Amino acid sequence: MGTGCRAGGVALALLPIVSASGAAARTQDAERGRVLEAAAEIMASVRYCALVTVDAEGAPQTRAMDPFPPEADLTVWLGTNASTRKVDQIRHDPRVTLFYFDPDGPAYVTLVGEARLVDDPVEKARRFKPEWDAFYDAGPRGGDYVLIRVDPLRVEVVSAPHGIAVDPKGWKPAIVSGLGAGED
Repeated sequence: MGTGCRAGGVALALLPIVSASGAAARTQDAERGRVLEAAAEIMASVRYCALVTVDAEGAPQTRAMDPFPPEADLTVWLGTNASTRKVDQIRHDPRVTLFYFDPDGPAYVTLVGEARLVDDPVEKARRFKPEWDAFYDAGPRGGDYVLIRVDPLRVEVVSAPHGIAVDPKGWKPAIVSGLGAGED
C-alpha cells in the first residue's frame, strides 16, 4: 500500500500501489489518482519534453520534442519528420521514455510507454501546430510528417507543489504502474 510521510515539510507519496481491499483500496485509488492528476498537470504545463528511444545497438538516444498536451489517460502525441532516426528506432523497438521537467515547480514526470507511428491523414491534420509550417513543405498532409503516439505503461512523479516528493532514503519517486495495456 502507498504510504505517506513528511520530509522537510513536503508530503511524500511512496508507491507503487499494490492490491488491497476496502478502505485501503480506496486510499490507494485516491493516491493513484492524485499522482496521475499531478503528472497530467505537469506534462500539460511544460512546453518541451525529452523523448528517449533505443538505437540498433541498444543505447538510449535522447532529443527534445514539442508534444501535444497529454490525453486523459496520459497518452501523448508528438509530430516529427518521417525520415528521422527516432522513427527508425521506434519501428525497431517501440519502447520509449518521455521526460518532462518543470524547474519552477520544481517537478518532473517520467513516462515509460510504447510508441507507435501514425500516418492517418485525419489524425495528422488534427495534430499539427501552425508554428511547424516551416519544417514541413506540405504541412500535415505531406508524407514527411508523421505522428508518434505514446501509450503509457508507467509514470514516475516528483512535484513539490503537489506534495509528491522523492523518498529521502531510497531516492524513489511516486510510481504508478499498470497504465495502458501493459503491466510493469
